[in-house]
Amino acid sequence: MGRRALILVEGGPWGCCPLYVQAAKRLGLHPITLSADPTCDDYLVTDGTEAIRVDTSDLDALIHECSRIRSTYDIAGIMGRSLFYATVGKLCQHFDLPGPNPAAIERCCDKFTQRQLLAEAGVPMPAYRLATNTKDVERSAAEIGLPVVLKPSVNGGGSIGVRLCRNFDEVAEYTAYLLGGKYLRRSSRSIMVEEFAQGPYCTVDAMGNEIVGIGAGDFGPPPHFVYHQFTYPALLTHEEYNRIADVSLSCLRALGLSWGPTNIEFRWTRAGPVVIEVNPRMSGTPDPQLVQLAYGVDLVTEHIKLVIGEECDLRRKHSHTAAARFLVADRDGTLDWIGGDSRAAAVSGVTEVKFYVQPKTPIVRKGDYRDTIGHVIVASPSRAQTEATLQRAVNLIDWSITPLPNLGE
Repeated sequence: MGRRALILVEGGPWGCCPLYVQAAKRLGLHPITLSADPTCDDYLVTDGTEAIRVDTSDLDALIHECSRIRSTYDIAGIMGRSLFYATVGKLCQHFDLPGPNPAAIERCCDKFTQRQLLAEAGVPMPAYRLATNTKDVERSAAEIGLPVVLKPSVNGGGSIGVRLCRNFDEVAEYTAYLLGGKYLRRSSRSIMVEEFAQGPYCTVDAMGNEIVGIGAGDFGPPPHFVYHQFTYPALLTHEEYNRIADVSLSCLRALGLSWGPTNIEFRWTRAGPVVIEVNPRMSGTPDPQLVQLAYGVDLVTEHIKLVIGEECDLRRKHSHTAAARFLVADRDGTLDWIGGDSRAAAVSGVTEVKFYVQPKTPIVRKGDYRDTIGHVIVASPSRAQTEATLQRAVNLIDWSITPLPNLGE
């Protein structure tokens, strides 16, 4: 039998591809990435990972390539980036390997279908409507009551295309943008109109039917939902934790997500926890790092073990506080310089300082996760110590952006 290989379809969750490659190697696996453009991911070059060019939107092409690989390697498992997760499930079924249920993934990625299934199960959620034109959107907003959140009906992740609309002018303006823009070209050209659930944000990380951890999140100013900070664990009472965990398990049952990683987003409102979204995948970086630092559970490694048919170990090893602060561009323009990473990294308790962009990079803010230009991660046994260390480290980082010229002047 040939060497055991782990197939990665377009890598792993956002920002986690190197983590998956490193974990696969630690488990004695040979990672092979199948990608439509292997040159677009730096980790494929820096880690010396084998990469094969293939049309990843073509299931038959992927089956053919995996069949060819099997002539040389023993394919231990197949996994991939969230946008290809249903395809990964189909590949796993074809080759009789452990994997997600592709039908459940596809249902979950349609936000309206997801809402319907959760509503049938009695899961608490914001009021919602599905609209296909401007008149439908405006009528739905009036029925729900302002403010409302508008988003494409097909799951894109990272708050892409999501916006808070506080009056009907903003509703009309953003509806025209969505219907006329790139977000809906490949989808059903429909928009979800949802009640704005106000309250603290929580994020749940589950593996199979087990809740691994619950974190808290903060966002930048509206109308966008750009991540500002994540902290694990969330500061919850025992009763609050149990209520969120119970609702999370209800979501998994309602959506048929009993295998693999799932991320569930909540807002704690006056009525208690309401589900904002269920993502049938693992969160992108830095959530897996925060979970490992806070609880001692390596979600990436345990996910791979699940994929290759081995038993997971999700037992918590310790209880620390881990937090990540995102560095967010404050204007459009050209990044002249960014620095202070070495000083920040030298602060005791800092585990990672990472910049996503290089000097001279054009900065064009989009109102979603792509506005972040880096992050700082800190962990310690104390919540107060973690927060103080995080602020100290972030204060050591600075950058300069030259605004774009105003062509109208």
